[in-house]
Amino acid sequence: MQCFIYRSNKKSELYLYLAKQDDFSNIPETLLKSIGQPEYVMELDITPERKLARESASDVLKGIEENGFYIQMPPTIAYLLPSQPRYLLS
Repeated sequence: MQCFIYRSNKKSELYLYLAKQDDFSNIPETLLKSIGQPEYVMELDITPERKLARESASDVLKGIEENGFYIQMPPTIAYLLPSQPRYLLS
């Protein structure tokens, strides 16, 4: 599926995936207001097998099919930390 990816201009590292370029009609108004004006980043062909940096491709596709969009939230602190920090191993 061809996806169009946008970033939030209000929330760092929040991304919006759409099936149609510039079609924000499925996004609830309150959500759109909270993320600000979406800024186009790129077009990407996503298949269930495709490796994405922080999301499961099948989750993105399922979200788009069910809701008309998918939101990639900013990473949590736990995600950013190494799985076994050295200071905890001593």
